[in-house]
Amino acid sequence: MKKRVLLIEDNEQNRYMMSFLLTRKGYEVVEAGDGPAGIELARRIRPALILLDIQLPGMDGYTVAGELKAIPETASIPIVAITSYAMTGDRERGIAAGCDGYMEKPIDPETFAAEIGRYLPGAGGDQGA
Repeated sequence: MKKRVLLIEDNEQNRYMMSFLLTRKGYEVVEAGDGPAGIELARRIRPALILLDIQLPGMDGYTVAGELKAIPETASIPIVAITSYAMTGDRERGIAAGCDGYMEKPIDPETFAAEIGRYLPGAGGDQGA
């Protein structure tokens, strides 16, 4: 069975590239373009992993992560922040908000899927069908 990943990202080009790379490695990718839609989808589909952009319109990724960790049915889902924020303290702020991991943009297409796989429960790298 394919691992389901929820991608919460407002940039269409970033969504396309990440979805393409993950789908090619055998993941099922569900996309949301903003925080509220992502929270609702997470509650409904209960993905194995959530990839979360921090710089979202309206509700930023820190707020989204905090809300997801406060909802019992989504609290245990690993969240990986994927962001262009790379200043001192940004990683710590993401972890404090509830993210389990932190990756900087631009992503490396060669290693992205393997890096994401490390955050999946019981994972050791590439996760496929």
